Amino acid sequence: MSVLVNKDTRLIVQGITGGEGTFHTSQMLEYGTNVVAGVTPGKGGQLYGGNEKDSFNREIPIYNTVKEAVEEENANASVIFVPAAFAGDAIIEAAEADLKVIICITEGIPVNDMMKAYAYVKEKGAVLVGPNCPGVITPGEAKVGIMPGFIHKKGTIGVISRSGTLTYEAVNQLTEVGLGQSTCIGIGGDPIIGTKFIDAIKMFSKDPETEGLVVIGEIGGNAEEEAAAYIKRNYKKPVVGFIAGRTAPPGRRMGHAGAIVSGGKGTAEDKLVALRSAGIHVVDNPADIGVTMLKALGR
Repeated sequence: MSVLVNKDTRLIVQGITGGEGTFHTSQMLEYGTNVVAGVTPGKGGQLYGGNEKDSFNREIPIYNTVKEAVEEENANASVIFVPAAFAGDAIIEAAEADLKVIICITEGIPVNDMMKAYAYVKEKGAVLVGPNCPGVITPGEAKVGIMPGFIHKKGTIGVISRSGTLTYEAVNQLTEVGLGQSTCIGIGGDPIIGTKFIDAIKMFSKDPETEGLVVIGEIGGNAEEEAAAYIKRNYKKPVVGFIAGRTAPPGRRMGHAGAIVSGGKGTAEDKLVALRSAGIHVVDNPADIGVTMLKALGR
């Protein structure tokens, strides 16, 4: 099974005519994702695709608003490639159109914009993944975002990560030892994100076919500690964990806006202690994720 996206996902691409939106829409279509519409204000009525060079050879209608796209194409999810200055409004527009899965790839969204967007998404009861994330993929069914599809393999291990590149590393390690993935979720590394570790873990706990989880965190905040406490109380399947940024000096942001240790909180050591106390199989090197999960599964 899967969480968030699957073969029944009918996807809108907000910002489909921009450089990133154009390129990654072609990649999602090549993978087999059911992209049903694009949205770019002022370009409604145009068509995306239909190029004979592309194996999918489909023309995707473009609409001026998300509401129009949802009404005309019966869409149920959106992926956002809108520039940072407008991405907060794009998230709100998707939620306002009653889309229940919204995945925002855009990085650099102003914090004030995200505070408003986050509050509105919660009010509408939608699931937001991101921003500043690589997206979500259910191997063999749907790729929503910028993840490289070829390294993924259909299977039973869920992956949740704050880091895009480490998501790919974890997936590659799992695939190399013969463990496929049920769904992989890149939650993003900004201070304000829609889906935290604990939210994603709860989603996977409802999927009986997910046999184990890989959780990849990093310094900053307390999301990993919250997730560890939840796992200790409620999640009984094997979990493999890794924390990035162990050598980062206090007060200096490393890569992600949320990856900063301040006031003595959010350190790698705090997170490692929490993960280990929850019975999570912690690895010191991401190259050990695959073999460690095999052992945790008793194989």
